[in-house]
Amino acid sequence: MSQGKSWLKALLEIIKVLFESSRKNATPRTWHQHVVPYEGDWAVRREGNKRITTKHRKQSTAIDNAKRIARKKKADVIIHREDGTIRDRVSFD
Repeated sequence: MSQGKSWLKALLEIIKVLFESSRKNATPRTWHQHVVPYEGDWAVRREGNKRITTKHRKQSTAIDNAKRIARKKKADVIIHREDGTIRDRVSFD
């Protein structure tokens, strides 16, 4: 094997090891839905997202929407109070 080919083979092996180790350490994304206060109203936000999924005038409507999404994805709904603390959790696994 030529020196150039062995160098390329070693480089590819290093890249493969780095790629595999980075995937092991990555936290998997969840589909948990949070019902949170948002600009005087209520919003549904997927766990880990900064952007909201939907905005609602009433918390009950936001909860219904979050439950619909969570049921499809076999996830949880985390319901927050106006002060941001968690009031309830509903699981659909």
